[in-house]
Amino acid sequence: MSLESKQENRIDRRFAQLRGEGRKALVTYIVAGDGGLENTVALMHQLVASGSDLIELGVPFSDPMAEGPVIQKGHERALENKASLRKCLELVKEFRNRDADTPVILMGYANPIVKMGLEAFADGLQEAGADGALTVDLPAEEAGPLNALLQARDLRNIFLLTPTSSDARIEQITRLASGFVYYVSLKGVTGAGHLDLDSVRENLGRIRRHTDLPVCVGFGIKDGASAKAVSAEGDGAVVGSVLVSAIGESVDGAAAKDRIGAMVGEMRAALDS
Repeated sequence: MSLESKQENRIDRRFAQLRGEGRKALVTYIVAGDGGLENTVALMHQLVASGSDLIELGVPFSDPMAEGPVIQKGHERALENKASLRKCLELVKEFRNRDADTPVILMGYANPIVKMGLEAFADGLQEAGADGALTVDLPAEEAGPLNALLQARDLRNIFLLTPTSSDARIEQITRLASGFVYYVSLKGVTGAGHLDLDSVRENLGRIRRHTDLPVCVGFGIKDGASAKAVSAEGDGAVVGSVLVSAIGESVDGAAAKDRIGAMVGEMRAALDS
């Protein structure tokens, strides 16, 4: 799918802005409620102040299958703090009190969405001021109903592609995708393995033959050097595990703010260098 939705939302505007400036996107991920529900919005503002272009707010789930141990523990801490999908929507709404421009995507799993109800979820995203969703375990074959509800509300549906995605699968998914495509650079879970830049380059080339959507690369991005390396071929880098690790190693989210800010700032500087 090309950039052809009925009107641009924040994700589209942000990528158009970055493209015009010749800059790469820095997409940052934290788990809602990790480090305390009362600290999540402040952490989101810190991400933006330090150079994040888009925020993926993780919706805590008991079985986050795509995540490595670092983010799994972040989900566990968030669930202990009574975080939920409804709480996530409340946090986005609170974030919008001070930030009307930064795109926010809810990244999570299908079970809480199905439990809430697809239409209620789409309405909740729109009312909270979120810009889209990435549902890790929702296959393309079953994504049609949610896709239609999101499109009707000018919300974007972000999909994952992996090194093992066939050309037929890439075509199928990019027909549904909007906003941007998230390319998983590794075979495995978040935070695992080492980047194979030749593989990233080859697979981004395959993806671009099927879509003109921006393509951001995630999994295995640990610092400015790795963010810059993957962004040489892509439109941006997605960073999560190192940020969630910093929160887990701190007393709470408030104590992690400065460290998070320094890490994101270093990546931002590397991307812009």
